[in-house]
Amino acid sequence: MSEEVRYFVFDVESVADPKLVAKLRYPGEDISPDQAVARYRGELLEKYESDFIPYTFQVPVSVAIAKVAADFRLLDLVVLDEPQFRPHVITEHFWRGWEKYGQPTLVTFNGRAFDIPLLELAAFRFGVSVPGWFRNSAARGGGQPRNRYNTQSHLDLCELLTNFGSSRFVGGLNLAANLLGKPGKMEVAGYMVQDLFNAGQLEQINSYCRCDVLDTYFVFLRSRVLVGELALEDEKKLVARTRDWIEERSQRDSACRLYLEHWGDWPNPWES
Repeated sequence: MSEEVRYFVFDVESVADPKLVAKLRYPGEDISPDQAVARYRGELLEKYESDFIPYTFQVPVSVAIAKVAADFRLLDLVVLDEPQFRPHVITEHFWRGWEKYGQPTLVTFNGRAFDIPLLELAAFRFGVSVPGWFRNSAARGGGQPRNRYNTQSHLDLCELLTNFGSSRFVGGLNLAANLLGKPGKMEVAGYMVQDLFNAGQLEQINSYCRCDVLDTYFVFLRSRVLVGELALEDEKKLVARTRDWIEERSQRDSACRLYLEHWGDWPNPWES
C-alpha cells in the first residue's frame, strides 16, 4: 500500500488550548481556562465578527486523510488516533505516516494558511521531528517542500484557484464542492467545532472532518481536469467508482452515510 499512495488529501479540525489562552491572554487574572476561552471568543466576535481563535492557540483534535493513488483512485479514508483523538498522537501519526508512505503530495483546501501551519506548530510543541518536511536540499520538482510554489510537496487547491492568493475565493470549499454537485457544508461548519468539542461530541467533529476530505477529494479530481492531468471522461469514472466506495462504507461509517444522503451529481452542460 505504501508504494501505491501518491497523495494525502486531508483536513484538520482543531480547538483552543484553554490553559494557554488563560496564561497568555489574561495573565494574573482570576479566571478559569474555560472562561478565558469564552472571553477571548467574545472579544474576537466583537472585533472581527468571527469568534475563531487563531491557530497559534489551538491543537488538532481531528485529522482525516484520504489516501489516493497516482492514477487518482481513492484507496482509503482514515481518521488518526481514533477513538482517543489525542493531539500529540494525532500530530505524531500524521508526520510519521507522511514519511512511511514515501512523502506523498499533501492536498488541502486553504491548507497553506491553516492546516499545515497548525500541524507544523503542533510538531514544534509536542517535540515531533520532521526533517523531511523542513529539509533545505532540493525536493522533487520544486525545491524545499515548504516553498509556496512547490505543488509537488503541497498542493493547496485554494491557491490553485486564486493564482496563489491573487484573488479571494469567496465561498471556500463549500462553494467549490457545490459547483460539482457535492454536499459541501451540511450539519456542521467549522465555527461549531469548539462548542461540539466542549460538549464531548468528538465523533460528530470527526464525521464533519471526513466529509470535508471527501469534498476536497472531488475538488482535487476536477483540478486535475483543469490542469490537463485527467480527462473529463476519466474523472466521471473515478467519481462513479468513489460513489460505490462510499456506498459500501456507509454500512459502517456514519460520515459516508451522511455524505451519500446529500450526494449530488455534477450538472454536465455538455450533455444537456
